Amino acid sequence: MTDIHPFRIDIGEEELDDLRRRLRTTRWPEAECVDDWSQGIPLAYTRELAAYWADGYDWRERERGLNRFAHYRTAIDDLDIHFIHQRSPHADALPLIITHGWPGSVVEFSKIIEPLTDPTAHGGRAEDAFHVVCPSLPGYGFSGKPSATGWGVEHIALAWDTLMKRLGYPSYGAQGGDWGAAVTTQIGRNGLGARAIHTNMAIGQPTESSMQSPTEEDQRAFAAMKHYQKWEAGYSKQQSTRPQTIGYGLVDSPVALLAWIVEKFWSWSDCDGHPENVFSRDELLDNVMMYWLTGSGASAARLYWESFGAFGQREPVRLPTGVAEFPKEILRSPRSWCEAHYNITRWTTMPRGGHFAAFEQPDLLVGDIREFFRTVRD
Repeated sequence: MTDIHPFRIDIGEEELDDLRRRLRTTRWPEAECVDDWSQGIPLAYTRELAAYWADGYDWRERERGLNRFAHYRTAIDDLDIHFIHQRSPHADALPLIITHGWPGSVVEFSKIIEPLTDPTAHGGRAEDAFHVVCPSLPGYGFSGKPSATGWGVEHIALAWDTLMKRLGYPSYGAQGGDWGAAVTTQIGRNGLGARAIHTNMAIGQPTESSMQSPTEEDQRAFAAMKHYQKWEAGYSKQQSTRPQTIGYGLVDSPVALLAWIVEKFWSWSDCDGHPENVFSRDELLDNVMMYWLTGSGASAARLYWESFGAFGQREPVRLPTGVAEFPKEILRSPRSWCEAHYNITRWTTMPRGGHFAAFEQPDLLVGDIREFFRTVRD
């Protein structure tokens, strides 16, 4: 089947009532033994956010906001894929597929879709317009959940090429961060219909010179790597080895899901110590809802089991590659580490921002995407 069906987010009231009931009957742990986030998301803030989720958060308003975009579903390799397909009013727009990661969703792109598709309404030029496609990864959001193994990064990259061609885009650009960076990188390796890629999380490998005579930039990268491995990588170890085990809590308990995800928005964003310095409560909960409403805590985690090695050393990308480097990214590979893995034709060091670039610094990311893809348009 190659049919494309319009899709509208329409959550039943009974599901929202069930969510509120679960939030109000949460069995809470005792408070942490420290006065910061070093043992995890603090009890007081978690209770505060959960109370707002139960009694202040207006899903119907947020649902209407998400439905301003054009949503669709189509089956690829017997799996339903959900995606936003927002066409530009400008006829010569460049097709662009943008891929999210974990613990993100297509919600992350709500601030960049309109500036990319309609640049003249957002301070840009008509010749910088894009037709934007934002799919939900398999097992995430409103996409189907794989019932067998095999839906790793390589499979997803091929499926995205199928999707773009099914939409009538034989030639296109690709962009992404986190798992979206891995998928986008694989799209670049494949070639096929892609003409260029852009990523906000380029992953390279330390060079021989960086290990023998590290520069200050190399030293910072090694320090960030060490910090990540010591303090930040627990989630990935669990999800890449036993995703089913953690999945029971993530699918059954909204507070467990909230804590598992929001802690990463604190840790990985450029938020000066608190996620609400960058994101509104509604924005944080919009993203959590993409996992809760679809019961996708376990199925999303399985991508780590499938493809955790996808960030390792592989065949280089030969297509033109643009990189936006944000200062609070969880892993920052210097350009010298990435040169062997990508054909880098533009590298931008951003003044602020972290892992969730489209959500945190949409203007900076949009500007860099526009500038890079100017170099590859016909």
